Amino acid sequence: MQRMTALFSAALLSLGLAATQAQAQQDTAANGADQSQATAPAQDFSDAQLQQFADASKEIAVISQEYTKQLQSAEGDEAKQTVRQEANDEMVKAVQDSGLEVNTFNAIGQAIQQDPELMQRVQEMAKAGGAGTDQAS
Repeated sequence: MQRMTALFSAALLSLGLAATQAQAQQDTAANGADQSQATAPAQDFSDAQLQQFADASKEIAVISQEYTKQLQSAEGDEAKQTVRQEANDEMVKAVQDSGLEVNTFNAIGQAIQQDPELMQRVQEMAKAGGAGTDQAS
């Protein structure tokens, strides 16, 4: 559940690349990694990692939109939990398919919140990279 919260936060981040991602540290802890990784300095990320983050963020935004609609129409706590779990699994897969680990994705997300220049770089990468791949399946 904590990972899902962090990824939903990441999805919000990807939509505007400006939302707060406070749950990133909890997600990192839930994955068994040291929490300090979630606050890694922005300088530790390569351009390739930032591009992977931008690409994954766009995918997560699409997933988030799809599953938000499903979540709104789900009836009952069990149905909503099932939708949340499916969304979480899809978001994790999108991050992993981009070549990043979830904790690295969340660490970059948190780093761009603390570094406006890094945020601008990622926004430019998001606009430039994969511009024709925003079709939902």
